[in-house]
This record gives sequence, C-alpha cells and structure tokens, in this order.
Amino acid sequence: QVQLVESGGGLVQAGGSLRLSCAASGSLFTAYLMGWYRQAPGKQRELVARIGSAGNTIYVDSVKDRFTISRDNAKNTVNLQMNSLKPEDTAVYYCNAQHGTLGSAYWGKGTLVTVSS
Repeated sequence: QVQLVESGGGLVQAGGSLRLSCAASGSLFTAYLMGWYRQAPGKQRELVARIGSAGNTIYVDSVKDRFTISRDNAKNTVNLQMNSLKPEDTAVYYCNAQHGTLGSAYWGKGTLVTVSS
C-alpha cells in the first residue's frame, strides 16, 4: 500500500509557474514509477509526466520544455515544476505510483491547478 498526498495547486495567470509536490508513504518508494496525471473538466484523465527510480522521464508532448518532473528517493517525494502555464493546463492534477513489476497502482486525491488568461 502507498499513500500519496499532493500539494502546491492553485490559481496562476497564464505564463506563470507552479510547483506541485507529492509525498509518498507506506512502501518502498524506489519500487514505484511515479507520475503526474491530470483531468480537465469533461475530459479523460491523461498522463502528464512519469519518472522511474533511476530518473528516466517521459512527458506528454503538450508539456515538453515547460514542465519538469523530479523525484527525491531519500525523501519519498516527487515534484512537478510547471512553467509557462497556459489556460489549457487547467485541471485537477493527480499523483500516481505504479509498482514497477507488480503493476499495482495508487492515486492521490488530486490538487486543482487553474490558469487564467
């Protein structure tokens, strides 16, 4: 079992920045792929970025060169630095942990990011 708690959401103007954090507890952190997903109103949840225990990353095309995912395996945290935010980035952002071999997945409750134009 993994418990995930997100923080850092809020309201920001277009072009601004926010940093989301996710604190994980309950299991071996390095066994998990950590990711950020988002769900905008009326849309399906989508993967934003994911990071492996060794630091390998993937990003959805729409956030490449604007968002950076990082993890601190000593502190059991994963962060998402979001720069040059756009109104279309408005969504609830969810932290996700997926076990690298077992495939079991866990979700945080989400944090709302609102980008005004």
